[in-house]
Amino acid sequence: MTGPLHGIRVLDLTRVLAGPWCTQILGDLGADVIKIEHPERGDDTRRWGPPWLRDRDGNETADAAYFFSANRNKRSVTVNIKSGKGARILRDLAAESDLLIENFKVGSLEKLGLGYDALSALHPGLIYVSITGFGQTGPLAAQPGYDYLIQGLGGLMSITGLPDDAPGGGPQRVGVPIVDINAGLFAAIGVLSALHHRNQTGEGQHIDLALLDSQVGWLMNQAMNYLIGAQVPGRTGNEHPNLVPYQPFRTRDGEIIIAVGNDHQFARLCHGIGLPHLSADARYETNGNRIKNRTQLIEIISNEVRKHSNAHWLSELPAIGVPCSVINDIEQVFSHPQVRARDMRIDLDHPVAGRVPGVANPLKFSRSGIEYRKAPPVHGADTVDVLGSLLMYSEEQIDQLRQEQVI
Repeated sequence: MTGPLHGIRVLDLTRVLAGPWCTQILGDLGADVIKIEHPERGDDTRRWGPPWLRDRDGNETADAAYFFSANRNKRSVTVNIKSGKGARILRDLAAESDLLIENFKVGSLEKLGLGYDALSALHPGLIYVSITGFGQTGPLAAQPGYDYLIQGLGGLMSITGLPDDAPGGGPQRVGVPIVDINAGLFAAIGVLSALHHRNQTGEGQHIDLALLDSQVGWLMNQAMNYLIGAQVPGRTGNEHPNLVPYQPFRTRDGEIIIAVGNDHQFARLCHGIGLPHLSADARYETNGNRIKNRTQLIEIISNEVRKHSNAHWLSELPAIGVPCSVINDIEQVFSHPQVRARDMRIDLDHPVAGRVPGVANPLKFSRSGIEYRKAPPVHGADTVDVLGSLLMYSEEQIDQLRQEQVI
């Protein structure tokens, strides 16, 4: 099978995570992704280690594990885009591409003749995606944006972590760069929508995507709690602001999460812990009342859960329809039978390491498939091939560009 985006070419001028996350998704879906990297430095995340990739002999390479999280199914082409000839190479590649995705500071590519207006005049069907910290407009448009900064500025850290008056309280960032990941997902959604529009009209367009907008856009229930409830949400640690009980509980030998999503599940939980009368108590029978009486209810449930082991509750509660799970570390995640059954780990051939592991794309298609054609590339590995086969540069031209440090 070939992926649903087979035949689509992506010129990838992004680095770090939000853009590369988007283009990796497109590559998984079958698109041909040409990743442009600086001839000397490459993508910034190649240096975001340790840990470092090891070669077949166990020696550390210059590529960090971080880079391998978002760059499979891409061809690496090195170009100094600030040189006149380098900018010309990118204009030529853009003319052969369906999509151009970039995350430079606002105005940077326009100065090089590589902005949307200039390239769309040459290629009206080009879909051009700009991913920046704050978007193309507004008072902060010229400022750089990083995931950590946006987690703070965009409100996420204000609702993540324990309350200020609790031991260890204070704002916390999420353990993965969730703003970048989410922006990459929004970018992929925008690209697919723009491709559909182009199929209907023949028109390309410019997509302006900001990390801050993406973060604000997925404040989700917490945003609506504020906009409708007129109260600023705070940090509730592992407790859910809108559901009770929906949190971890200590057991006799560990900790489990119990996630009750409705009153029927609460009644089943009460039966499972040996307190069936609790679900008929007016203080607890509805979710709204459970929130009002959260503290005393959690104490009652906690006292019962502590009497038995993790294994007991993981057997008993799901059997009666009460959602319940352990809290796994990353090693346990990849050894979990459900994760293994879903083939969420992949291994790909790599010219230096022999084989490199990766995390699978979660999409499962019944007809078109996800493609794992290529491990994250060695820096500049595809420069000669792309310039020669796609732009028809001769060996002499390529050698000259190399001598001039254009590639």
